[in-house]
Amino acid sequence: MPDEGLLRRYADLAVRVGANVGDGQDVLISALVEHAPLARAVTAAAYEAGARYVGVEYGDTHLKRELILHAGDVGGAAVLEALSKIAPIEAVYGNVDDPHDPALKRERTVTAGGVTIHVSHGHELGRPNPTLMLSRYQGDVLVFGHTHRAAVHQAGQRLCVNPGAAGPRRFNLQPSVARLTIIDGSAHVDIVMLA
Repeated sequence: MPDEGLLRRYADLAVRVGANVGDGQDVLISALVEHAPLARAVTAAAYEAGARYVGVEYGDTHLKRELILHAGDVGGAAVLEALSKIAPIEAVYGNVDDPHDPALKRERTVTAGGVTIHVSHGHELGRPNPTLMLSRYQGDVLVFGHTHRAAVHQAGQRLCVNPGAAGPRRFNLQPSVARLTIIDGSAHVDIVMLA
């Protein structure tokens, strides 16, 4: 257990000298979960210094974003550049992308956490759906786009996922992404609706 007095002195130094927190300021603290005692001490010191709001975001070195998979209709190099600042990205081209763009492939197969993931836009199948994707492609998880309609379909041990579309609202559909979590070689997918 860290020395509370020492944590308090570090926190006061960080808030008053390092960040120079004053009345009415908002403060955002980003810390690893193992540094929670220090984050709590910094939070207390920031409020004492007059902060209006203090938010704490915790990260965990055991839980991390390893990879972003983009199922096409990317929207340009700026989108890939922005996403690459979050995590490494593997992207395929969709029917509105340039198939000659070297950053985009027709399809990709990646392995993460012992799970094989196939990604293609789906337009190569005409009107893609989970049944068609599962009959055409190999992999534990198949990811496709094209319809922009979020869906998760399980067939035995295999998953087929359409994350929807995260860009501007189209076709009267709510923007969305999919979050794929792999634990001990088992895949689980959540659709996350965006504003």
